Amino acid sequence: MKELSPQTIAVVKATVPALEMHGLTITRRMYERLFRIADIRDLFNQSHHGETGSQPKALAGAVLAYARNIDNLGALAPAVERIAQKHVGLNILPEHYPYVAEALLGAIKDVLGDAANDEILAAWGEAYWFLANVLIARETRIYGELSAAPGGWSGWRDFTVAGKQPESDIITSFTLLPADDGPVLRHRPGQYLTFWLDVPGHHPLKRNYSISSGPNGISYRISVKREPNGIASNWLHDRIQPGDKLRVAPPAGEFFLDYPIARPVVLLSGGVGLTPMVSMLEALVERRLEVPVYYIHGTQDGSTHAMGPLVRSLTAQAPGVTTAVTFYAEPRPEDRLWQDYDRAGLITVEWLAANTPVGEADFFLCGPRPFLRTFVGGLSQVGVPSHRIHYEYFGPADELMAA
Repeated sequence: MKELSPQTIAVVKATVPALEMHGLTITRRMYERLFRIADIRDLFNQSHHGETGSQPKALAGAVLAYARNIDNLGALAPAVERIAQKHVGLNILPEHYPYVAEALLGAIKDVLGDAANDEILAAWGEAYWFLANVLIARETRIYGELSAAPGGWSGWRDFTVAGKQPESDIITSFTLLPADDGPVLRHRPGQYLTFWLDVPGHHPLKRNYSISSGPNGISYRISVKREPNGIASNWLHDRIQPGDKLRVAPPAGEFFLDYPIARPVVLLSGGVGLTPMVSMLEALVERRLEVPVYYIHGTQDGSTHAMGPLVRSLTAQAPGVTTAVTFYAEPRPEDRLWQDYDRAGLITVEWLAANTPVGEADFFLCGPRPFLRTFVGGLSQVGVPSHRIHYEYFGPADELMAA
């Protein structure tokens, strides 16, 4: 692949101050231009473009990081992998990239005006296509691997809802079997599925849901939290029943439990963030690994606690599970200590430092943004190196690593 020219690198780095000041305005404008094309708009998860604007913020941060590191692109490898995995879940193809290029360069010109001269636009055009070609190459490899794997596929595949199980007042599980009766790809525990949802009265919706079952080659399970204003989650909870069909992309995501496992494992979750952790726990039980496993979960109270009986059954079977502790932030009178939960209050970094092997364990984290901000930074401060802190965030991970 042709390298970026020194002139382009210099020009792009010189735009860093402008991106620091106007980056979010540029990305918002880019999406405005891009979403004028209905087929392109429908590729994206529109829930990330609402009031919080999390996707434009995340992209603004990514563009700024690219400009700052354009002479040291190795630093961006983890971000490139995350983006490629998201694109595969959304079935982004090479023919979609020119639309983004036109929208991005047009937005730069719209926002910066005369300051965005021909030299700047040419440099950013070259820089965009360099990164686009890196992503296209990686995504092509992932599509090929998914299609070639036993039970694998690319694009969208119909699945039948084989079971629907309430797990708490706000979380419901859906068991999915392929409508073609074929096998399914054994996912890596921690990965997610992307869904194309045709909700009446709305444009096609794209949503990612972590797989909450261990890999079995037969089915998948997702466990979905009902969000107060969530179009997709409320539709799934209220309308989808066993026998209904859903369109599903192959498992994706760079957050997963990898083998071989040589160190202790700490599975740390908050709220619905337990879903990938249950998948990991099921996989660890299936393999009967002897490494120490610590399952730590926090939720509000018994009304929000999902999959408690399943987790207790799994931990009873797992030879290596050293600790399985559930925290209720504010237990209700009917919540039973030592049966429904183990500790009142919030999980703290201090508790983890005293009760888990922070000096040697791999930590897998999933939960809402405040949860991850607390523990990604907090674990680092008590000596856990960054390569042993693995996390998943449900949505664009903007600003997360600022800690």
